[in-house]
Amino acid sequence: MKTKITVAAVFIVATTILSGCASPYNQMQGSQPYPTSNQSSQSQYSMYGVIESIQMVQGSAAGNGLGAGAVVGGVVGGLLGNQVGGGTGKAVATVAGVVGGALAGNQIEQNNRAQTRDMYQIRVRLENGGYQTIVQDSIADLRIGNRVRIEGDRVYRY
Repeated sequence: MKTKITVAAVFIVATTILSGCASPYNQMQGSQPYPTSNQSSQSQYSMYGVIESIQMVQGSAAGNGLGAGAVVGGVVGGLLGNQVGGGTGKAVATVAGVVGGALAGNQIEQNNRAQTRDMYQIRVRLENGGYQTIVQDSIADLRIGNRVRIEGDRVYRY
C-alpha cells in the first residue's frame, strides 16, 4: 500500500513539474486579408503607403519550449514504468519512465514541428516619404503598387 502511495505521489509531482514548464499554445494569426473589428480597435495607429517590393524569406517557427509532447510522453512513460518491477524498483522505474517519456515526447514534438516556413517581406513606401518593412506569413491579395495600410505588424490593402 505504501508503494502505491509513493508511486502516485512521484507521478503527481513529476506531472506538475512538467506541466509547469510547458509553454502556452500560441496560435498564429491566420491569413486574413483584412482585420476584424477587434483587431482594428486594438491597434493604436495606422500608416499608409504603397508596396514597393515583396520577397519570400525563410522564417523560423516560434516556440521551442516544452509543450504537449513532453506532458503526454511523461504520462505514457510513467504508466509504462509503473508496470515494471516491484517495490522500490517499481517506483524508480516509474520515475525513469516519466523523465524518459517526457524527453522522448518533447523530441518527437520538436521533430514534427516545422523548423522553417515561407514568410513574406513586404517593403512599403510610406506617405510621409519613409520606408517600413513588414514580415508576415501571407500576402493574400497584396501586389506591388497596391495602396496599403500598416496596422500593428500586418499589411492590409485598402
